Amino acid sequence: MALVLYGAVSLFLGMAAAFGPVPRITWEHKEVHLVYFQEPEIFNYSTLLLSEDKDVLYVGAREVIFALNALNITEKKQEVFWKVTEDKKTKCAEKGKSKQTECLNYVRVLQQLDDTSLYVCGTNAFQPICDHLNLTSFKLVGRNDDGKGRCPFDPAQSYTSVMVDGDLYSGTSYNFLGSEPIISRNSLQNPLRTEYAIPWLNEPNFIFADVIRADPNSADEDDDKVYFFFTEVSVEYEFLGKLMIPRIARVCKGDQGGHRTLQKKWTSYLKARLLCSVPEKNLFFNVVNDVFILKTPSSKEPVIYGVFSPQLNNVGLSAVCAYNISTVEDVFAKGKYMQIATVEQSHTKWLRYNGEIPKPRPGACINKEARADNITTTLNLPDKTLQFVKDHPLMDDSVTPIGDRPRLVKRDVKYTQIVVDRVQALNGTLYDVMFISTDRGALHKAIGYENGMHIIEETQLFPNFEPIQTLLLSSKKGKQYLYAGSNAGVVQSPVAFCDKYTSCVDCVLARDPYCAWNPHASLCVDIFKEREIERDWIQNISGDASSCTAASSPITFPPTGSSSLSCMESDSRPPSISPQPDVWSSADLATVTLMPPFLSDQIRHVGAQTTFFLFCQATGPRDAYFVWGKNGQKMEACVSQQTQALADGRRHLLSWVKDAIVQDSEYCCRVISKAGTKTSISYITVEGSSYQDTWSKEFANWRSVVSEHDRRMESWKKTWVGGMKQANTYPHFAAQFGEIWCFAFEVCYLAKRRNPWHFCTLTIKC
Repeated sequence: MALVLYGAVSLFLGMAAAFGPVPRITWEHKEVHLVYFQEPEIFNYSTLLLSEDKDVLYVGAREVIFALNALNITEKKQEVFWKVTEDKKTKCAEKGKSKQTECLNYVRVLQQLDDTSLYVCGTNAFQPICDHLNLTSFKLVGRNDDGKGRCPFDPAQSYTSVMVDGDLYSGTSYNFLGSEPIISRNSLQNPLRTEYAIPWLNEPNFIFADVIRADPNSADEDDDKVYFFFTEVSVEYEFLGKLMIPRIARVCKGDQGGHRTLQKKWTSYLKARLLCSVPEKNLFFNVVNDVFILKTPSSKEPVIYGVFSPQLNNVGLSAVCAYNISTVEDVFAKGKYMQIATVEQSHTKWLRYNGEIPKPRPGACINKEARADNITTTLNLPDKTLQFVKDHPLMDDSVTPIGDRPRLVKRDVKYTQIVVDRVQALNGTLYDVMFISTDRGALHKAIGYENGMHIIEETQLFPNFEPIQTLLLSSKKGKQYLYAGSNAGVVQSPVAFCDKYTSCVDCVLARDPYCAWNPHASLCVDIFKEREIERDWIQNISGDASSCTAASSPITFPPTGSSSLSCMESDSRPPSISPQPDVWSSADLATVTLMPPFLSDQIRHVGAQTTFFLFCQATGPRDAYFVWGKNGQKMEACVSQQTQALADGRRHLLSWVKDAIVQDSEYCCRVISKAGTKTSISYITVEGSSYQDTWSKEFANWRSVVSEHDRRMESWKKTWVGGMKQANTYPHFAAQFGEIWCFAFEVCYLAKRRNPWHFCTLTIKC
């Protein structure tokens, strides 16, 4: 435990190293097809509910509930306003709250009650209220139920809820001040709640709740379980300040409370620590920001995905950890409990309980074993078991992640929400694709494969960098969308932008399991939107694009135009050149486009002091130029750049740097123009590697060819423009210059340690 605290302190002091993959490509909101919904003077679109049967997205905002077409959210089907009376606003303001903001009705609970109605709750000027929403008339019934324990008083307070078989399970605050946290079940037959005691809940920040159904074929005849996720102040660790701990708690659906002890209180409430850390780097992520439980028919058991960050995030880190539900249940069913012990007369400390555990096991659901002992309900549990669980709600064992480490660690970002989709690739392999939102309005799409984690893309969902507060994923393959809610509005996004990849290599190097290259149509397609999938479609999640050779049409070489080659400082502008006819380009003149392979497709690991090369290429207006950076600083070393004038006035730019490092470093190449800026980033780690030497030699050979460019360019131009295209006129130059273009446009995924020369769509072989 002391080691854990030492690691936490070292992180808080900013001593831990930061790392993580970078998105292969970044899409600005205008570059991809996104659909927006927002209404004038309406804010806080933070509560979303998707009805896939009806293709309706319900949106709970400030003082209004919308019903939108889930296939096109710009189409508003219905709306109902739910405003606060002036009298309540006045009373709320008299208590020191803002009449213009806090003393309004923020919709916080939006749950499907049955086929014809929703159960809705709002803060109602710090007097929470609940009602039924009739879906036929889309009007509130007017029940005006007391919302205490179901909905927060303060719109800024944390909350979570889930509807299970007509009963609302919620985690929120029970009073005006927010000082009495509660996990409760709102039920006409068996309402239950937690004890108001620090060992049960200690200043929790509620995040998520969901139900896991019991396996009907299980021999244990177990009960359905509802899980709650939150971060709370630690009681078990001694620390100078308030040390936050991520928790998972669970209750049993069949819980009816105790007969004498724990009357109308949970008898099955237990909680444990969620562990998400990289101990060898002193990284401990002790705040959980969001949770998603992946439940699919193809999986043996549900998988819990959580987004975490450090408590004092001065190093700007986020992590994603995944947990098997069986690991969670092992902690609750077999783990040790903790107990409060008094030391030095008045001081109390939490220690592992090593004494005798009562039977039936405290906190266990009523199952086959309990029924065999004639305990058919929690009302039959003995007082000894109930008193034990009342005094020992905290488990000593922690819930450890799959692989004992995070799936993803990312620096310079704060992740806010997560949803996960299980996707079957063309080869039959199942991949868990994570969609993770940030506090800057962006969405990261990440996938784990045999060699690690890969961030496929970053999409800027909200142009004004609004933090994403809610994230939903529809499950209909072929009609699958993401829905993100923020204070400013809601955005609808497809799960993949396959059509944005215009070449086979680009499509395959994306390593997106939704996408594959159709060689017959020469298109990158979403495989789940196609009626039939052909066997010769190309997809390789490991990033091997060698199959693109046969599928690609050769490009006539050389293209018309002129080029210049310069070695310049990174803050200088390249010389202007006059455009010549071009057979490659048809893009918009005002568009700046980074071209693959990106930095993230290139080298990722190097040996200390080993020389390596990185390169970037782009197309853009004539004022476009590259700037290179290393660890946040502009690179002062000589940066090489080659420019090719295109027919429409744009230019093609190719730039590269040579470097050697002794510690992990981040490289950034940025193409800058008045028309916009695009950035490619790569994080390179230092380790022992032999393949890097081979790569450096290959690049050195390639660079020697480039050095002859200026000398040969003039004679090549005269030959080409004069129409002397016979093979014996320029075979030597074409063979060498062909290596440049092959390298620039069709390089393999180097992190896979593959030969960068073994495929090329040019007619000249490399």
